[in-house]
Amino acid sequence: MSLHYNLELLGTGFFAISGALVANEKSKPDWFGVTFIGFITSIGGGSIRDMLIESYPLAWVKDINLMYSIFAAIILASLFYKTLLRLRKNLFLFETLGIALFTIIGTEKALEFGLNPLNAAIMGMFSAVMGGVLRDVPTNEIPALFRKEIYATACLDGGFLSLSLNHFGCGLPTNILISAMLIFVLRIVSVKCNLSLPKFRSDVDLTAN
Repeated sequence: MSLHYNLELLGTGFFAISGALVANEKSKPDWFGVTFIGFITSIGGGSIRDMLIESYPLAWVKDINLMYSIFAAIILASLFYKTLLRLRKNLFLFETLGIALFTIIGTEKALEFGLNPLNAAIMGMFSAVMGGVLRDVPTNEIPALFRKEIYATACLDGGFLSLSLNHFGCGLPTNILISAMLIFVLRIVSVKCNLSLPKFRSDVDLTAN
């Protein structure tokens, strides 16, 4: 199996664990509920990307290994639930690595389907962040996409770097390593240092009629 494929399986598993932990912490659902949230977290972004670029059947439909990765991750989340909660900071690191990998994978797939570089980077961002949005809505969380911390912007930056490295003939393994590292570092630094983009408007009177 290729590096690209192995990374996709690994990222899918990380996102499924993240979804399962958030679901259980918020609403204490049964196995079906936890599995459903883990499922949409891990395949949501990639499915939206595939529908937009008309890649059918969807990746999880045609590849049963992605489903196995999700189910294995849900079981691991159950078996090691307390340990994983204690490692919440590490899980943040894992999820950050997941969005980094999915950004580059999504960007590469969009290019393969003939999209222009700008749209390919946007598709890479969708691959990375939309699963988290679909997870946060039913668990009554404000999606990270709408919080002040740098999230989707880091993915776009990594996507553009990946496109630049492609242009200069950089090999895929090196491209993934460098571009994913940029996303990883931007995300970690923005959270640790409380960095954010400027507000759209800061002078709006919310009490006005």
